[in-house]
Amino acid sequence: MAEAIVAQHVTKDFVLRRHKTFKQMSVAKMRGQKTVDRFNAVDDVSFTIQQGESVGLMGLNGSGKSTLLKVISGVMRPNKGTLVTRGRIAGLIATGAGFQNQLSGLENIYLNAAIYGLNEKETKSVLDEIIDFADIGQFIDQPVGTYSSGMSSRLGFSIAVHVDCDIFLADEILAVGDKPFKRKCMNKMMEIRESGRTIVYVSHAAASVQKMCDRVIALERGRLVFDGDAMEGIRYLHYEDDGEEELGISDAELGADV
Repeated sequence: MAEAIVAQHVTKDFVLRRHKTFKQMSVAKMRGQKTVDRFNAVDDVSFTIQQGESVGLMGLNGSGKSTLLKVISGVMRPNKGTLVTRGRIAGLIATGAGFQNQLSGLENIYLNAAIYGLNEKETKSVLDEIIDFADIGQFIDQPVGTYSSGMSSRLGFSIAVHVDCDIFLADEILAVGDKPFKRKCMNKMMEIRESGRTIVYVSHAAASVQKMCDRVIALERGRLVFDGDAMEGIRYLHYEDDGEEELGISDAELGADV
């Protein structure tokens, strides 16, 4: 089986500035104080994902999941280590990412499809499907800047799932949207999984991860702390004890029903 994603000692750090103004920074330097701090959002992470695997990327908020997903997508580059992917990558890694607020939803479909590597002919061939799946009605001709977060999420996800890709990345796709749309998203994700494409799925919803994934990679403060069977990973993170209060009854039901 071919390797779809190979991460070797990937580290991504960010700079935290202690002072807001040039004057504050100058005074701090004169006093011999630190003006910046660096922290590793992703810290020496290594793993291999085979073609066709569905992997849940889990961990508490701030553990580095979204940063790692952006490194996989190519939006960010690691400061250290290497990350290699095979084939075209698509997916939703942030609500409304890549949208131009002044352009209409229809114009943004063409723009985002081009970013994914589709030409005009390829985009036209799936245009009606994208619009139907997003189901935002007449707002498709309105500027995206007037959209709610839910509408932006609908359109962004719809574009992503209709791209012919080898690797599909999804960051909290169920975080925005009503329950019927969440169901539709999960059904589409299952179709993508059954098509043999590689999936990396970030979610706090244990039920949907258990339904979607055979494997879990867990991060804690940027470090890889678990890589193995999905249910074992959920138990490792104690997500199976979260119940309705933490996961939300809709997410728990959704994971069980679809």
